[in-house]
Amino acid sequence: MASTQIADSSQVLELTQPLPLDGGQSLPDARIAYETHGTLNAAKDNAILICHALTGDHHVVSNHPKTGKPGWWVRMVGPGKPIDTDRFFVICANVIGSCMGSTGPASLAEDGKPWGMRFPVITVRDMVRGHVALLDALGIESLYAVVGGSMGGMQALSLAANFADRTRAALVIASTARHSAQNIAFHEVGRQSIMADPEWRDGAYYDHGKGPEKGLSVARMAAHITYLSEAGLTEKFGRRLQDREEKTFGFDADFQIESYLRYQGLAFTDRFDANSYLYITRAMDYFDLAEEHGGLLANAFAKSKARFCLVSFDTDWLYPTADSRNVVHALNAAGLPVSFVELSAPYGHDSFLLDVPALDRVVEGFLSETCRGEGRPNA
Repeated sequence: MASTQIADSSQVLELTQPLPLDGGQSLPDARIAYETHGTLNAAKDNAILICHALTGDHHVVSNHPKTGKPGWWVRMVGPGKPIDTDRFFVICANVIGSCMGSTGPASLAEDGKPWGMRFPVITVRDMVRGHVALLDALGIESLYAVVGGSMGGMQALSLAANFADRTRAALVIASTARHSAQNIAFHEVGRQSIMADPEWRDGAYYDHGKGPEKGLSVARMAAHITYLSEAGLTEKFGRRLQDREEKTFGFDADFQIESYLRYQGLAFTDRFDANSYLYITRAMDYFDLAEEHGGLLANAFAKSKARFCLVSFDTDWLYPTADSRNVVHALNAAGLPVSFVELSAPYGHDSFLLDVPALDRVVEGFLSETCRGEGRPNA
């Protein structure tokens, strides 16, 4: 396995063996894009893997190469921050199926043409297989911790359950052990909006200079609503009009919330691939950790010896507190050490990405407690 440097200090791991997938296929010549921060110690026992959410990527700290914006968790990761790169070697990898350096539908297949809809359907566990291949390449037998929010939390749970010896702690934020019917329904609205766009061309739009931008924009608008809270929307937008003093009695963006959602949708099309959106949302919908282990969630953690911390937010209706409690009960049944906290924040599901000082304290506290529980990682 070789590693090559690309722009913005990211790296790419090229797998020399096909990556096996849950669907029965394998992914040949897979590439895993990732970035690292901090220093891996001689014992290689101070590594933390951060797993990103649906539309995230491995640019957890570095500026995004397309938007120029700071990394998506720069407030959490860095020297002296809750995930302290003066102490830990931090890794963040782009999931397979994405469009930010790891192999996905927009990547070239063996015939030199984009995969498109020929790309195999993947699962969250398949994404984690890519992460494990990266850990193998880096020579890391066991992580100090795996950390993730939203879909990243699903990956963290999957790694702790399916590759139990590869992490000594798991921090799962605003996540779930399975997708509910409501979650699947919102994703299906997004997928159908993409596939209904005539520019989608059954996924073969790469050679036409334009993709299903309108459909992808609508998909993003619908999803973005689920990331926010009603109270947050009311406080930020209410029923205030956008750059006008009265309604137009037409279908322009009269309200500020309409203008905001349209902006979010259009901006998203500049940085994300529509087919990747289809594949990643499908992987999330297939996620059911209990189903993978005979229908009982506690069975998923039977081989784990890790410490766990679950965090939820009181305004998150996408992955509500009950979802986290369900995981906590399963971990209790499996006899594993677990901490749980529901934090109060006005931002809904997106709270794990925004300025919530209480979350900073929980993250820092859990990682420090893990230090005390097993001895500090070697400098």
